[in-house]
Amino acid sequence: MNVKGSIIDANNRLNRVFPSFIPFSSEFLPRNRLINIYPSCFSFHSIDKSKDGRKEYIKKLNNLTLQVSDASKIAIVIFDTSIKNQVATLIAYIHIYDNPVIKTLHHAVNIMSTEAKLFAIRWGINQATQLANINYIVIIMDLLHAAKQIFDLLVHPYQIHSAIISGELRKFFIRDQQSSIKFLECPSYDKWMFHDIVNKETKKFDLISIFPCKSSWKFNRKKEYNEILNN
Repeated sequence: MNVKGSIIDANNRLNRVFPSFIPFSSEFLPRNRLINIYPSCFSFHSIDKSKDGRKEYIKKLNNLTLQVSDASKIAIVIFDTSIKNQVATLIAYIHIYDNPVIKTLHHAVNIMSTEAKLFAIRWGINQATQLANINYIVIIMDLLHAAKQIFDLLVHPYQIHSAIISGELRKFFIRDQQSSIKFLECPSYDKWMFHDIVNKETKKFDLISIFPCKSSWKFNRKKEYNEILNN
């Protein structure tokens, strides 16, 4: 599969604190929760840690990418994140039938790993659901913990991302009754070919915040918000 193709460079250096949670969002009302309405439309798949299990799992990932070349309704989103000097780099590739690979690059400051991954999931779902005829999305990432936060009914620091992703998925499921999304784990150390490309790219960037004093001040505000939330 050709990994060249079109590139979207969204070089966002975010120097402001976003709200941590929105407890009164309609997305979290019992009648609107995805986990209650569409329990069969999403699934999570962890890698088998045994030697033979990992080989079979990698074979499964290879077969999935081959399906894309023959099926026009599948979109595979592969992404990874890296954080250096308080700057998060997020790179995602979207593989679609008979189309150039869509690549995007984002930079953000003072966000935690889980928040960065949720943002990448949010972007990938947003882009994939806007593509014509797509009704099956596969998200391939190194840790499933972040993805499971989307369907977590408890209050947590990343709820604002969960609410937005939940809204996007609801529209996706309503549009086509056959629509579904699958989250697949792909640890970096397994070096699966397509994920390894993304993983290496994220580590190439070593950006330094332009305004370190401002960055530090904002980081302290975020810590204060998180402490209030925990209390």
